[in-house]
Amino acid sequence: MPKHVRSGDQVIITSGSLKGTIGEVMRVDPGKDRVFIKGVNLRTKNIRRTQQNPQGGVITKEAPIHISNVSPVVEGRPTRVRFEVKDDGSKQRVAVRGGKVLGEVRGAKKK
Repeated sequence: MPKHVRSGDQVIITSGSLKGTIGEVMRVDPGKDRVFIKGVNLRTKNIRRTQQNPQGGVITKEAPIHISNVSPVVEGRPTRVRFEVKDDGSKQRVAVRGGKVLGEVRGAKKK
């Protein structure tokens, strides 16, 4: 099934405690249907002292969010995504709200 979100997209979180937060998708994990959003859903982790890291310490990193809980942002509002196939065989992601092209899924077919 095609995914409505890709790396680099601006998305808004549509449910959960972070609802309404806007961020940029850093990574998509299609096997687990999860996305990592820059600066959102941060978790802290204590790091043990090692030879490579003699200080140890605490780091913060982004935790994944389920892909169904995010939507692409068009003009500051969430939108659904439609997939359209052009006459030349190229396939594009198009925002339902406003009709803006969000990106190309596949290029034109060779003749």
